[in-house]
Amino acid sequence: MNEIVISVDNIVKRFGNEEVLKNVSLQVEKGKIYGIIGRNGSGKTVLFKCICGLLQIDSGTIKVEKSQIGAIIEEPGFLKQYSGEKNLYFLAGLTDKKNKDIKEVLKTVGLEDAGKKKVGKYSMGMRQRLGIAQAIMEDQSILILDEPMNGLDNEGVQEMRRLFGELKQQGKTILLASHNRDDIEILCDHVYKMDHGILTPKTN
Repeated sequence: MNEIVISVDNIVKRFGNEEVLKNVSLQVEKGKIYGIIGRNGSGKTVLFKCICGLLQIDSGTIKVEKSQIGAIIEEPGFLKQYSGEKNLYFLAGLTDKKNKDIKEVLKTVGLEDAGKKKVGKYSMGMRQRLGIAQAIMEDQSILILDEPMNGLDNEGVQEMRRLFGELKQQGKTILLASHNRDDIEILCDHVYKMDHGILTPKTN
């Protein structure tokens, strides 16, 4: 029996009278990549925020070791007046976790030459790479990645697909949302569809 590292059981999330997650259940096994596809507004980001503890659910249960989560949800927010490298050092200093070598992490996501550059001068794709660097720099065992390929060119997409594959080989568990069916079909062991707050396994 494979170890379950994220257990979501019949969760409901409402904003006012609108039910944005409708009895969502999901079991995520260790060392696998799970993909969720769905349109904007379907509930993917809200689900990820609930799993990370950023939003309170109205009913149901979520079991996950939050201290083991590295996440990128929506566009990453960084201090634009500082370099990418300095931003990661600031963020690393906020926790007492042991961090990987920041320069090595920047190299892993293809930013070794841009680490000294101010984030305000970064393209969207570069900010996205920095967000991925932030998610992996504490060597977390669970990665929750909301549209991680946003803003990346084709070469960047290929690089990140390789990186996520390598992280899986290292035993990491990855839950990702993407508009791009190719990302999902190439990377994921299990695929789900989110539509109007309802999550169902994708069968084809």
